[in-house]
Amino acid sequence: MPISPQDALIIVDMQNDFLPGGALGIAGADRLIPTLNTLLDQPFGASIATQDWHPAGHCSFTPQGGPWPTHCVQGTQGAELAALLRTDTLCAILRKGMAQAVDSYSAFTDNNGQNPTGLAGLLRERGIKRVIVCGLALDVCVADTALAAQKLGFESVVLADASASAQEDPTQVANRLRAGGVSVLTITAL
Repeated sequence: MPISPQDALIIVDMQNDFLPGGALGIAGADRLIPTLNTLLDQPFGASIATQDWHPAGHCSFTPQGGPWPTHCVQGTQGAELAALLRTDTLCAILRKGMAQAVDSYSAFTDNNGQNPTGLAGLLRERGIKRVIVCGLALDVCVADTALAAQKLGFESVVLADASASAQEDPTQVANRLRAGGVSVLTITAL
């Protein structure tokens, strides 16, 4: 599957708090960085990174009754992109999850589907037809981003070996993605 200028790479939430030792660390997440940096050398029409960028006391945090420990608080070291992730070829860094009362797993809109981020418009303006999604976490934000892209009319592909899952078994995530029309491939398929 050759990469073309009609393809976009979306690297989801490669942030310090999701790396091992972070507030919501995912085992093996740091090992993805060299692979992601290699992907950034490909001739994508757009390369985008996302960041969870939560206000203090966000609704998703366990002290507020949410499912996740406090993570990726705006302006903290934990919210920063991984230091070894190349950012020089990114055309945008999109921040999500900034509304106090609603989370945003997808890079396209909040979990209520009420507030689009503008990503769909950016991709359409650049003539993007297919999105290649990878990063963290496969079972949450990567999956939601890929499924949302598919629903918005983009061909959607998840790179399983350039992603890591927080809780759900990757095979189950792959089955859920395929049921939603998303292709699940490995980097060698590129």
